[in-house]
This record gives sequence, C-alpha cells and structure tokens, in this order.
Amino acid sequence: MVAFIDDHRQEFGVEPICTVLTKAGAQIAPSTYYAAKTRAPSARAVRDEALKVDIVRLYEANLGVYGARKIWRALHREGVEVARCTVERLMGDLGLVGVVRGRRTRTTVPAEHANRPGDLVERCFTSDAPDRLWVADLTYVPTWSGFVYVAFVMDVFSRRVVGWRCSTSLRTDLALDALEQGLWQRARDARDVTGLVHHSDRGVQYVAIRYTERLAEAGAVGSVGSKGDSYDNAAAESLNGLFKSELIRHRGPWRGLDDVEMATLEWVDWYNHRRLHSACGYLPPAEFEEEHYRHIAGLTEDIPAEPSLY
Repeated sequence: MVAFIDDHRQEFGVEPICTVLTKAGAQIAPSTYYAAKTRAPSARAVRDEALKVDIVRLYEANLGVYGARKIWRALHREGVEVARCTVERLMGDLGLVGVVRGRRTRTTVPAEHANRPGDLVERCFTSDAPDRLWVADLTYVPTWSGFVYVAFVMDVFSRRVVGWRCSTSLRTDLALDALEQGLWQRARDARDVTGLVHHSDRGVQYVAIRYTERLAEAGAVGSVGSKGDSYDNAAAESLNGLFKSELIRHRGPWRGLDDVEMATLEWVDWYNHRRLHSACGYLPPAEFEEEHYRHIAGLTEDIPAEPSLY
C-alpha cells in the first residue's frame, strides 16, 4: 500500500488516498504511511539491495543469459551464501530472465551411400577423461547477407569446445578446419589424442575422404550415428542449442560472416573459461579439465616409486 500511495500521492494527496483505501477495507492511516516512509530499512531490505548489485554484475558479465539457477551458483562460487528462491525473487524484481532454448534445424545432409564408420558411441555420451570422446556437428545462422554456417568440435568429458569455424559454405573445409583447430590446441597443450573416438552424424562433411584420413593420421577413430536422428549425436546437438539460444537469438539480428565470427570467438572463450556448466559440477569446462589433471598429478605423486633392482 505504501508503494501504491507513492505512485498516486502527487495526483490525489496522501490523506484522500488513505481515506478511500480505508473505506475499501485496507486499513491505513496517513500517520502509518509517514512512519513507514521515515522508518529505517530492514536488514533484509539492505541485503536485498546489496544482492541486486551482485546479481546485475554477474548477469551482465555472463552475456545476459544466466537464469536464477546459474546466478545462484555463481554467487556461491564467490562465497555469497543466499537461497535460490531469494535469487529468483530479486531477479524478478529486476526484470532479469535467462535465455530459453528453441528448436533446432538440421544442416548436415546424410551421405547414404558413403562408406561410413560404425556407431561406437550408441548414445552413451560419457567419458572418464579428456580426449577420449569428441563430438562434432554443424549449425547455421541466418544473417542479412545470407546463411553463415558454424562447425563445432567438443570434448565430451569437459564439454569444452576444442575447435570451431565459421563459413558461408557447407563444404568439407568448414568441418575440417574446426577439427584441425582442436588437434592443434591439444598438441599445443601436449595432450595425446591417440585412440580418441570422434563421433558425428552422417553428414557428407564428416564422411568425406579428407576428413576420415585426417582422423586416421591423428590416431583417432571415427564414429557415425547409425539412426540418423538428433539423439545419435545428442551432446553436439546440445552444444548447438546453447550457442543458438545464448548468442545467436539473444544478440541478433546479424549482418554477416564477420559479425558472427567475432561474436562466436567471444562466446566460445566465455563458454570454455567462465560459463558454469551443470555437466561439470557447475565449473567452467577449462577449469573442470584443470581439476582433472591436478587430481591425476596428485594421485601420481602419492604412489611410491618401486624399489630399484640395481
């Protein structure tokens, strides 16, 4: 009622409004209103205002895509203890909402008559270490100058994007360049990808001779979904869905290739190094990988060396 009086006091005055409200069954005297206006804010109100500052900061720092759950997790990572329902309430007050995923349109054309690898994954998109299972897929972005196509390669263990590329063409070079980036990054970090399973759908880009030869050269094993629907490459489809909802639909429309490429560069960097991912225990993918290698190094240090026989 105090807020209602605030909104209308300039037009009607405090006393007349209180009289009308009282006759309507809402008992409030002018003295009650003035007391409420001069009363010091409660501890809850003070904390709410401080939390709103942190919520807005985290929301803007994460491209304006986080909902209450991710904001709540981000606050806890910073040592701010707050209930999730409180975050939901304050985000509602601030008018902040997270992005919502939409439906996806397929971009790859099945190569029905190509000699393709078998399905080594069979819809089990789990991995116990990095560079055991990569998934790859393509998606599209409508722009004012035509379609732009984006290829991603993701490590299933950490959900890290290891390679990506944008192009106005769906030729094999698009997918191959994304693969090359992933192989280069892992080589730069001295990671061995020998025995890696690379899984994709049956698109012609992924069963092309040049692509399969490059996988073999890297010591990787190709795997292709056998049923030809989205569930056979669900992990890659999920990444595409995040990309489209958190960047493309959220910040569009787009002028052309250059705009999409620069925005994708920014999004991938944020996604890998700052975005909290539920599949990684709400750690960013790169941090999740680092934690894995620190854990492995710690286990190695704890194992005593075998005594020498010489």
